[in-house]
Amino acid sequence: MTLEASHPGQSHFTRVNGLHTHAWVRGSGPPLVLVPGLGCASWMYVRVSRELARERTVYVYDPPGHGFSEGRRDYPRNIEDLTDHLAKWLVECGLNCAPLFGHSLGGEVIFDLAARYPTCTSALIACAPTGIPENPSVTMQFLRLLRDLPHERLPLLLPALSAYSTSGPALMLRLATDQSQHDTGPILKKVRVPTLLLDGDLDYVIRSWTVRDLRRAIPDALVKTVPGGTHALTDSHPKTVARYTLDFLKLVEAHAQRGEPGAVFPA
Repeated sequence: MTLEASHPGQSHFTRVNGLHTHAWVRGSGPPLVLVPGLGCASWMYVRVSRELARERTVYVYDPPGHGFSEGRRDYPRNIEDLTDHLAKWLVECGLNCAPLFGHSLGGEVIFDLAARYPTCTSALIACAPTGIPENPSVTMQFLRLLRDLPHERLPLLLPALSAYSTSGPALMLRLATDQSQHDTGPILKKVRVPTLLLDGDLDYVIRSWTVRDLRRAIPDALVKTVPGGTHALTDSHPKTVARYTLDFLKLVEAHAQRGEPGAVFPA
C-alpha cells in the first residue's frame, strides 16, 4: 500500500504487528519519512512538515505508543523494537528505500535502521540526534531537557505536554533507560547511506561535541549548524531545517542519478 495525500495533509492508519500505526501525510513529490523523538507525536512537527511538503510528500510517522499509534503495555520495550516496527511499516506502506528524517531519539532509531536494515532507506537526516557511543543516564537526559525548555517556543509547550501524556511515563522511562544502555558504537560504523547531521548551537540536550562524535563515527556524514537552534530545531527553525534537508536530498539524488561511485561529499 502506497500512501498519497494532498498538500493540506491527512491521517493514515496501517496495521503493523497487530497495532494500528498512524502517519500524518502532506505534500507531493518524492517521499520523506519523519521519525519523532522520545514521547513526541506527529502533531509536534506541523511547522517543519509544512515547509518540507513544498517539495516532498512528507510522512510524519507515530511510533508505537506515541501520538495516534497503538502500543501495548510492554511494547515497545527498547530502541530495537522501535527500529523493527519502523522497518515493517516502511515496507507495508511501500516506502522502502525512502529517505528518513529523525529528530532526537528518532535520529538514533534511523541510525539503527540504516545499520540493521540497509535496504530500507536511501539517506538519513538526523536532527539534534541522540546516538553517541556512550549515552547519558536518564537523570542527565532529564536535567538537560529541563535546561532546554525555557529556550523553546511557548506555543510548543501544550502540544508537547499532550504528546508526553499520551505516551505516558512508563513507556518514556523504559525507552530512556534502554537508550542509556544502547551501544551505538558498532551501529554507527555500519551506516553506509548519505547522512546529514543538523545541530543547533543553543541545544542544551544534544551538545555540539555529541554531533562531532557522530560525524567521526559515520563515514562521510555532513554537518550543518543552525544558529540559535534549540533542541526542538524542527519547531524553532523549520524553514532553515527544511532548506538544509531539501538541498541535501537534491544533492544525494543527483549523485545517485549520475551513478557516481564513492562518497556524496568529498573529504
